[in-house]
Amino acid sequence: MTLRAVVRGVGHYLPERVVPNSEFETLVDTSDEWIRSRSGIERRHFAAEGEMTSDLACKAAEAALANAGMTVDQIDAIVVATSTPDLTFPSVATMVQARLGMVKGFAFDVQAVCAGFVFALSNANALIVSGQAKRALVIGAETFSRLMDWTDRSTCVLFGDGAGALVLEAVEGKGDASDRGILATDLNSDGRFRDLLYVDGGTSTGTTGHLRMEGKEVFRHAVEKLAETAHASLDKLGLTGEDVDWIVPHQANIRIIESTAKRMKVPMERVVVTVQDHGNTSAASIPLAMSVGRARGQIKEGDLLVAEAIGGGLAWGSVVLRW
Repeated sequence: MTLRAVVRGVGHYLPERVVPNSEFETLVDTSDEWIRSRSGIERRHFAAEGEMTSDLACKAAEAALANAGMTVDQIDAIVVATSTPDLTFPSVATMVQARLGMVKGFAFDVQAVCAGFVFALSNANALIVSGQAKRALVIGAETFSRLMDWTDRSTCVLFGDGAGALVLEAVEGKGDASDRGILATDLNSDGRFRDLLYVDGGTSTGTTGHLRMEGKEVFRHAVEKLAETAHASLDKLGLTGEDVDWIVPHQANIRIIESTAKRMKVPMERVVVTVQDHGNTSAASIPLAMSVGRARGQIKEGDLLVAEAIGGGLAWGSVVLRW
C-alpha cells in the first residue's frame, strides 16, 4: 500500500480592489507598456485597509472546502505558506483554524517566500504519507502590497495580494506514476544568495521594512533553478517534460515562465498563466493559478502537473502531482 495526498478541492480569493498598471504612472516613472513588456503584468489586486492575510486565507480555505464538499471538522491539519503574517506570532494558520471553527488537529505556518507553497505542499504531503493527518488544508496567502517601497519602480509594480488553497486527502495508490496525488517533490535553498531578495525590516530593525530585489540576478537564478528542480522531481518518477499536461509555475514574470517552459520542452499552451491578472502574489501564486486553471477548464482530473517556484533565501523547489 502506498498512501498518496490527493487533491480533493481547490479555491482562491482576491481582494476587491483591482489596480491597473496605469495607477502607478502617478507614483513612479513608469508606464503600462513598460510594466507589460518586462513582466507581463497588466493588473493586480490590493487588500483593503484592515483586510489581513488571515482574512484572505480564510476565504480561500472556505472556497476550497466547498469545492471538496467537506466541512472543517474533517480537516486534521492546516499549513499556511506566507511571508506577510498579520502578526509576528501567532501563526496565520492558527488564526485560520479559529476562524473556521476547527477545534482539533494542528496548524502552522511555513515561510519560504515565493517558494512557500511548494514547501507547504511538501510538508503536508509528508504529514499525510506518514499517517499524522488524513486530510490537510494547504493555503498560500499574502498581502505583499504592505511591503512595497512606492518610490522603487523596479519592485512596487510587480506584486499583488491574494490567496489560494488546496484540500488534500490520504488515498491508497498503486505506488507508481499513474496514481493520483502528490508523486514527487524537490526542495532546495542556498542562503549565500539572501541579499538578492529580502525585506529590510524585522526584529533587528523594529520596522516592517520594504522589499529589496536585485532583479537581473534573481531572473538569472530563477530561469536556471526552476527548470532544474522540475526535472529533478520528474526524474524521480522516470518522467520528462513530454509527460506533463500542465506546468503551474510561480507567477512572477512572464519571461521567466516562458524561459522555464522552453528549457522543459513544454509548449506555452500547456502552461497555466495568471500573472497578467494578479501580478506576483508570492506564496499564493501557485494555488491561485491552480484554482483559476481548474475553473477555466484547463486542469482536469488525471492531468499530470508540475508546480515550481523560487523565492527569497534563495529557496526553490517543485512538486509533481496528478490531479
